[in-house]
Order: sequence, then C-alpha cells, then structure tokens
Amino acid sequence: MSLDYFSALLIGLLGAGHCLGMCGGVTGMLTSALGQQQKSTQRARLVLAYNLGRIGSYTLMGAIVGFTGSIAAKNIGLPIAGLRLVAAIFLIFLGLYIGQWLMWLSHVERLGKGLWQKLAPLNKQLIPVNSTSKALGLGALWGWLPCGLVYSTLTWSIASGSARNGALIMLFFGLGTLPALLTMSLGIISLKSLLKNFWFRQVTAVLLIIYGIYSLVIAYQLLF
Repeated sequence: MSLDYFSALLIGLLGAGHCLGMCGGVTGMLTSALGQQQKSTQRARLVLAYNLGRIGSYTLMGAIVGFTGSIAAKNIGLPIAGLRLVAAIFLIFLGLYIGQWLMWLSHVERLGKGLWQKLAPLNKQLIPVNSTSKALGLGALWGWLPCGLVYSTLTWSIASGSARNGALIMLFFGLGTLPALLTMSLGIISLKSLLKNFWFRQVTAVLLIIYGIYSLVIAYQLLF
C-alpha cells in the first residue's frame, strides 16, 4: 500500500495546475477576508484551516469508497485487481484531461453535481470567512466540489481493500495538492506562473499517462 500512498501524493502534486483552477478562487477569498492591518499569522491560520477542512473531506470520501470497495470484494466476489485495472484507466483519462486532449472526465464530474447543488448554499453561511471555524467549514464543503482529479484518485481508494487504506490514499492525495494552493494563498508569483504554464501541464499530463499505463500493465498481470 505504501506505493499507492506515494502515487496518490504524486497525483496531487502533478495536478497542481488543475487545483489552482478549481480552488484558487476560494483561497484568494480567504486571504482577502482580513484587512491588511491584521497579522500574517491570522491569515496563515485561515488558509491552514481551509486546507485541513478540504483534506478532511477527501479523507472521509476515501474511507467511504474504500469500505464500499472492500464490501463489494468480499460479498460480490469482485476482484481487487479488477478494481485496480479501472483505477489505472481513470489515471490515463486524468492525464488526457489535464493535457486537454480528451475531456471525458468532465462527464464524470457531473456525477457529483447533484450533491454539490445541495451543499453549495451552505457556503453563504460561512462568508465572510473571518474566523478559523468558518475557514475550516468552507474547506470541508469545497472538498466535495465535483472534480475529475479527486474522482480519479478515489478509484484507487475503491481498490484499496479497506476504509483505512482508502482514507490514507485520499489523505496523501490532499497533502499533494497543498503546494499549489499554499502558493496561491501566499502569492508566490513565480511558482504560480510555473504551475499554470502550458508546457508544465503538458509534461504533467504525459507523466500521469505513463504512470497510468504502467499501473494498467501491473493490474492486468495480477488479474490474468
């Protein structure tokens, strides 16, 4: 499982540019919630709380789908290797999605649209984000935002065999997304420009596809 944790961390890191597009606006709102006269430590506390809430939601999702996958494997006889085969295919689709060569994952994102429409109105109760608890709550809500990057990693949690492993995979994925969003919050312009650079996204996409193909071969060998 340690390889799966590392892989999830890597997916989070490589998907950095996508993270900026999906959640960058929220982190910008957090940093502008406090006046310029307030201490940088207060700003950092808001950003940290938001990311803890977001990663907490990812971890909860991982536990849920990991448990579901383990039940399916035990009661239905669904082979774990088969689930890993599906996870590898989703990773390839993720690379194609980030490279903007094939946008099939955008259809998968719509699966979570119904749940998000029910959760989204709760955001209004947390704005303005002027306290740690509000930032934590907003992060927890935004963790459920429909996202192809998140859904692709969740397929690894389904194939993990247990709620614990599924939760840890998504925890490591969430940690992998931290550099991009912290960069946005701290205003490190040079690094942010790199993450949004066209060629950086293309290289990232190719690396994800290569790793997906590698994972596909390994899963196929285990299955057959």
